[in-house]
Amino acid sequence: METHTDTTSHTHTTVHTHTTADTHITAGAGRLESPHIRQAFGTVRALVGAYGVLGVGVLVTVAVLAMTGHAVTSFMWGRSAGVCASAAVTYWLTGRAAHGARWAYLRMRIISLVMPPAIIAIDVLPGTLPAWFILLQAGCALAIGAAAFPLNGARLRATFVKTR
Repeated sequence: METHTDTTSHTHTTVHTHTTADTHITAGAGRLESPHIRQAFGTVRALVGAYGVLGVGVLVTVAVLAMTGHAVTSFMWGRSAGVCASAAVTYWLTGRAAHGARWAYLRMRIISLVMPPAIIAIDVLPGTLPAWFILLQAGCALAIGAAAFPLNGARLRATFVKTR
């Protein structure tokens, strides 16, 4: 009598998913691997990165001016620090969206449309800020505003289409 022992090992893969009330929160993995989608998110990352770099530049300029005895206001400090903080959050959201989080993508679409006019509208209040500050902040507004084009483009919208 012959005995046969099965020595084959089986590999099991466990996939962890996060669920919320809205089960359609992510883009399909295949869609995210498209070269066009990766390029679009690369462009968004670069523009959001530029927004952050310009924001840090404004904050550093305010700090240098303050340290060298020039007049800077608490409004300038708060405004430039706020732009830096929003750039960090926006960059994080971009990363989440690039990994398929629909909620992050939707927030990025809104931010890219709302932030530029908000930055400009507050900065151009008569007599509140010097021209150099307004120009640097306008650069920030342009960078985040330019991200609205790929974010609201047909390819990314189709990637994150809501299904029910």
